[in-house]
Amino acid sequence: MKLSNILAGLNFFVEVDLEINGICMDSRRVQAGDLFVCIPGLQVDGHDFAAAAAEAGAAAIICQRPLDVDLPQFIVDNPRLALCTICDNFYGQPAANMQIIGITGTNGKTSTVYFVEQILRHFGKRVGAIGTLEAKLDGQPLDIPFATPTTPDTIELYRILRAMADQGAEYVVMEVSSHALALDKVMAIPFALGLFTNLSQDHLDFHGTMEKYLEAKSLLFSLSNEGIINADDQTMEYLLNVAKCPMRTFGIDGGDFRAEGVELGEDGVKYAVDGINIFVPIPGKFTVYNTLCAFAAALRLGFDPADITKALANLSGVPGRIQRIPNSRGLTVIVDFAHTPDSLANIITSCREFTAGRIITVFGCGGDRDPSKRPLMGETVGNLSDLAIITSDNPRNENPETIIAQAAEGVAKTSCEYINITDRRVAIHEAISHATPRDCVIIAGKGHEKYQEFENGRKIHFDDAQIAKKYMTQAR
Repeated sequence: MKLSNILAGLNFFVEVDLEINGICMDSRRVQAGDLFVCIPGLQVDGHDFAAAAAEAGAAAIICQRPLDVDLPQFIVDNPRLALCTICDNFYGQPAANMQIIGITGTNGKTSTVYFVEQILRHFGKRVGAIGTLEAKLDGQPLDIPFATPTTPDTIELYRILRAMADQGAEYVVMEVSSHALALDKVMAIPFALGLFTNLSQDHLDFHGTMEKYLEAKSLLFSLSNEGIINADDQTMEYLLNVAKCPMRTFGIDGGDFRAEGVELGEDGVKYAVDGINIFVPIPGKFTVYNTLCAFAAALRLGFDPADITKALANLSGVPGRIQRIPNSRGLTVIVDFAHTPDSLANIITSCREFTAGRIITVFGCGGDRDPSKRPLMGETVGNLSDLAIITSDNPRNENPETIIAQAAEGVAKTSCEYINITDRRVAIHEAISHATPRDCVIIAGKGHEKYQEFENGRKIHFDDAQIAKKYMTQAR
């Protein structure tokens, strides 16, 4: 593609209209004829690698300041923002003929993406889904891996959208993280709908304050044609005030779409919206919120409410979210991704609804992440569980025993019995060995993840569900 076409909308005069073969922001991956975009990163600055990109064959450079490199240079105030326009042009405006539904919030993003996707596929639509390190089309993984959790980096995202458009996708449902919004990764995407699930403490290691965290989330409603937000969340008034699009609300206590007559059972939830009865075969109060959000989205996209309820009645659960582990010992063992105080409260409270005996909760806290939430997580688990087993999650570059001690400070404020076990495998075994058929074991924090992450990005295979199954087949 000609350079002038790639830079359209950025107000540059292109003296020599070069042929550009690709877009790159990692000098190690530059190929001949690429346009190299210098991104000022959180840890490294792409400007420092412009010479390496030139040596690798880059044809031109987007940068924030003049560089001592003998290549055409185009200076912009915000390279990240410019990259959105550049990718949109290079990949041929892939979102133009698809309806994009973006979902943000602290908890429930993955589940709500999963539910909206299933509803749309119920209506025979071709649907792409993007989130939690996977991109799918019509339920099948696309062979386009991406490295950034939740929302791909801009170049990866546009490559995925182009592939989905080329294969006939009509809708794309995607998680939109606060990082992606704060770092201008999605600013050229025209979202048909922006959905907001809730806000609780998370990612303060990046945003610094809850106010900045919420401000980042709210940016989705400057990119959307319409917004749908949680009326029961404390952020509702702020979001309604700052949104730049029409907004609707959902909730149990109030909202334009209100769940009435809520019944929570072991086999699922029941509620009604405007006299329409809904059953979803997935337990938990948070299921009410997530499916109510999905129901509202499907209505705003123009689908018939009676048919939407049929789709909801046939939803399957999300792997790693309140995932029951089958066994022949009659034990109730749940694997869940809960890794914030709020999400831990949700999963434990939901399991309490159908547990006659004790709640035994295995949990840990991620390293290199907001340390202030660790005692809060411990206190939440202690207040709601009968036995807490504090273990290692993804310690990354921190000492796992230090992390455990910080979580234990919170549990110690409660009357809950607790045990510290650094080895996660041993912690899971200990929990299952303590359990009787009346009890419920919750293994929280990793959910769908199949690894543990240690120092310098080192990962080992680790699957909570697989390990729990192994121990449940062994005699007590």
